[in-house]
Amino acid sequence: MTDRSAASGSNALGALFMVVAMTLFAVEDTLFKSVAPGLPPGEATLIFGLTGTCLYVCMTLFAREPVLHPAILRRPLLIRTGFEIVGRLFFALSLAYTPLSVTSSILQAAPLVVTAGAALLLQEHVGARRWIAMAVGFLGVLMILRPTPEAFRADALLAVAGMIGFAMRDLYTRASPPAVSTNQLGVLGFAVIIVAGLVMLPFDPAPPRLPAGTELGRLLLTGLVGVIAYTALTRAMRTGEVSVVAPFRYSRLLVALVFAFLFFGERPDLWTLAGGALIVCSGIYTLIRSGRMPSGPEGRNGVKRSDHRSGKRK
Repeated sequence: MTDRSAASGSNALGALFMVVAMTLFAVEDTLFKSVAPGLPPGEATLIFGLTGTCLYVCMTLFAREPVLHPAILRRPLLIRTGFEIVGRLFFALSLAYTPLSVTSSILQAAPLVVTAGAALLLQEHVGARRWIAMAVGFLGVLMILRPTPEAFRADALLAVAGMIGFAMRDLYTRASPPAVSTNQLGVLGFAVIIVAGLVMLPFDPAPPRLPAGTELGRLLLTGLVGVIAYTALTRAMRTGEVSVVAPFRYSRLLVALVFAFLFFGERPDLWTLAGGALIVCSGIYTLIRSGRMPSGPEGRNGVKRSDHRSGKRK
């Protein structure tokens, strides 16, 4: 098998893992949102986080790895953890109070924010065309928000805050120590959800209560689906080339729109659909342009390829 054939096979497998991960993340969002109307968001987030953390702790122990890697106390991972708390907190609130179609559309802007952050914070080269593409993506976000007194969606700002938190988390994941395994990052990631749930509890509109059997079952299933999705996502980023695999992230929006229609009766208006399309198209163009950047022995922009592929995305 030639190197080109091997790379093509790896990219195809990575793309498949990415589509599976994005589909499962859409399932996770749908399950969580189905519980949110009856159960306080903070309590639902706490149960979800506890479920995922327990599963990843078991997986880490089974792999005979330390549950908590010492590197979690290093500055890059501490910053990453702080941004993940912000992302998880506001994304959970957005799932509870904002239409799923709006939340999922705005979330697709995260890769654009990561690219902009890499240019501003990590001094990576970003050409004029990619800056224009990011501006077009931002226009798509504004189309969904509709910042006019008559049509402004204040609840959509929850999704914007969550998206920024996730984007900055992804950015600092690139600087995280590669010695931290997928399972160890999973423990840290879901433990952060527990913290987000505890932060939200005092602000929940209703006091905590024992969840009904169906509510608890759906939340436990949400945690299981989230762990499988996270694992598939990590496999995707470590299997194929990032510039080839990453655009398949946008399959999440298509699945989310279908789920929003089938399970919540949402009918996204033309502004939301057009804004989502602009975000997706500009994001794909940005990723294609990044894939055409010249590569040296250290990879694009001086970042080692192994570091590129060890990142976690959600």
